[in-house]
Amino acid sequence: MKNPTFKNTEEYIRQFPDNTAAILKRIRNTIKKVAPSATETISYGMPALKFHGKPLVYYGAYKNHIGFYALPSGNEAFQKELASYKTGKGSIQFQLNEEIPYGLIEKIVKFRLKEIEEILKSKKT
Repeated sequence: MKNPTFKNTEEYIRQFPDNTAAILKRIRNTIKKVAPSATETISYGMPALKFHGKPLVYYGAYKNHIGFYALPSGNEAFQKELASYKTGKGSIQFQLNEEIPYGLIEKIVKFRLKEIEEILKSKKT
């Protein structure tokens, strides 16, 4: 069966049980607070945010965890803070039965914003 496609973030979040939906909403609000001008979209079947057309972060819910995707650079910059979480090259898993580190998510988003701004600045010069 083909994976469902979602028109927007609200539609994506609505498919989950209340407790998971509440976590997704809080992650979304955390990101939007730090990056109010970022554009929301659905990419790879999950909520994604872009900043000046560049991928900022992605996030999604799974059976037992929240996947947070800050691209490899976001993971590399916060290796120490992410040591207790399962990570991949550009992915982080926050277990649903543990406290979600919203403050860390905020720091990672701020890092990614600055990184994108630096990339755009260097292209202009």
